[in-house]
Amino acid sequence: MAERAAQGSWRSSVAMEVLKTVTYAFVIAAFIRTFLFQPFNIPSGSMEDTLLVGDYLFVSKFAYGYSKHSFPWSPELFDGRAWAAPPERGDVAVFRLPVRPWEDYIKRVVGLPGDRIQMIDGVLYINGEPCKLERVEDHIATDAYGYELRIPKFRETLPNGVSHFILDAEPDKAGADDTQEFVVPAGHYFMMGDNRDNSNDSRMADSGVGFVPEENLVGRADIIFFSTDGSAQVWEFWKWPAAIRYSRFLHTVD
Repeated sequence: MAERAAQGSWRSSVAMEVLKTVTYAFVIAAFIRTFLFQPFNIPSGSMEDTLLVGDYLFVSKFAYGYSKHSFPWSPELFDGRAWAAPPERGDVAVFRLPVRPWEDYIKRVVGLPGDRIQMIDGVLYINGEPCKLERVEDHIATDAYGYELRIPKFRETLPNGVSHFILDAEPDKAGADDTQEFVVPAGHYFMMGDNRDNSNDSRMADSGVGFVPEENLVGRADIIFFSTDGSAQVWEFWKWPAAIRYSRFLHTVD
């Protein structure tokens, strides 16, 4: 009888230790995800070729401070941002879509409060000055039928010296390559995708993006920690080695 009681006490002790370990792990993971780094994956090509479909990256949650959107389900804890730090022009940022604040978007910050932003003949103008464009080697992609696509690629340099690559798949695309002049309101930012002709962003009135409020910023994209080209399903483990893009591991987001 005493032996059974001892076994029951031992099992209870083990179960309690397992529960405590799981609870501690959950609390630590929740703290890291909320206040430090949150993982995101890239589901669309709007940021190619900076970010590719199948990239998994860490977003710095503390880079811009914290708002209600820093927390799961965006609870109405407070308005504005705590420990706010403004994004820099050229940052790749995750934000909540203004018209559907439960959706995460990722774009590049090109316009700061008070800026005048306009696209003219496919060139980005900031405060009346064109951003420098340098033609580089084409971006190589594959369509749904396996055919190779060559997309014109440029190096764009913003007024603060930040340089990055953009794609121009459809020159003279209506509504994207030529726009009105936008004046960014106070407390808002103008966001654009690097894949300029395949991005719903602040240029399009019906995109749902528009000017992004500072409160909607979630964090800054910092580093890619994993990447797959999507050619292998989860259960096709024998295809995993060929599907993984090893060269993108620990690749910083510029």
